[in-house]
Amino acid sequence: MSYRELATRPVLAWSAVMVTGRLPVAMAPLALVFLVRERPGGYSLGAVLAAAYVLGEIVGAPVLGMRMNAERARPQLAVGLAVGAVGFTGLGLAPGAPPAVLAALALLAGVGPAAVPGGLRALLTSLVPEGAVTQAMSMESVLTFAIWAAAPALTTGLALGVGPGVPLLLQGVLAAVSVAGLWLLPAGWAAGPREEGVSTRRALLAAWPVYVLGAAGLTLLALAELILPALLEQRGIGIGWAGPLLAGFSIGSAVGGFVYGLRGHWPGSLSAQSLVLVLAVAAGVALVAVLPWTAAIAVALVAAGLLQAPASLSRNLALRQILPPSALAAGYSVMYAAVGAGYAVSGSLAGGLLKVVAPSTAILCGVGLTVLLTAVGAVGERRSVRWSGADVQTASAPVRKVRR
Repeated sequence: MSYRELATRPVLAWSAVMVTGRLPVAMAPLALVFLVRERPGGYSLGAVLAAAYVLGEIVGAPVLGMRMNAERARPQLAVGLAVGAVGFTGLGLAPGAPPAVLAALALLAGVGPAAVPGGLRALLTSLVPEGAVTQAMSMESVLTFAIWAAAPALTTGLALGVGPGVPLLLQGVLAAVSVAGLWLLPAGWAAGPREEGVSTRRALLAAWPVYVLGAAGLTLLALAELILPALLEQRGIGIGWAGPLLAGFSIGSAVGGFVYGLRGHWPGSLSAQSLVLVLAVAAGVALVAVLPWTAAIAVALVAAGLLQAPASLSRNLALRQILPPSALAAGYSVMYAAVGAGYAVSGSLAGGLLKVVAPSTAILCGVGLTVLLTAVGAVGERRSVRWSGADVQTASAPVRKVRR
């Protein structure tokens, strides 16, 4: 299958809803910092508000995702986006509100639409033929990285050029537009027959190794984004290079996602692909920590970005293989929470390490954490496969009658 198979009216409508629904999320952390930066202790308050927002996402994604009805997902998606629109708009209209009120609004803006990415991904795969699922998810990855590359510039330009609350007002408008766009899409997707004796909760728990690999992958992204400015200062490189270098990482990721979708199948299982790719990205980030030249750091970041998107895609495709259709939205939402937690933990670790060690050492410590998480996920997956095989053998073994 080729990308031309995706040029249908439902997929194009889905793309519009995805962009208008995800751009507010990509803008949120930086927009919250700009919202309060001119207040006393503004940068610290901005960090707290961003943390409240991310906490809302991490908590809301699995809780709301597990309650999503596959065949009637539209009302839940609409309510989530509407709540997010209220939270963003409230923040934009009341930048001078007490910190507790702003934190509550930020938490609300994070919680409301937290399960929307998982629901939209499950809906996308239902809009295309089975043979085009890889291309569809690759297209989603390209759009996502393009959004994340554009969001910082858009947020900064509006906050500094127009007003600190304007980015958040735009985020509220975009979230509201995405609510209206949902009615251009099907109400849900086929849940499929439920396997006897298998609950959604049990299915999600069985996929925990994939979530661990997801957290490992976002740990690397956090290292690249949060420690790079300090690393450049350590190397005697102008800190202004941080923006272009990170843009190169995002552009590399978009290209990598596109290339991954050009082929329907790549060598090895999806789990093996994810494992190898995460370790390769870790090697690229480790090179960033030890290379002394700007051009070499740029090449390492672009190479890491090229592999970051395929690593994420292979994890999501593996999750789709493991989970029944009725649990897909919940599974993608749990993955979203897991990668968010990986980013938050890595960011906290990086902040603590930078107080006692050099930025290059902090990056290498973070890479070590990534390798550890990857090993845990790989071992867990092997054990799950072995236990599954043992269960099949037990179930198929002949029953012997016991003589009394």
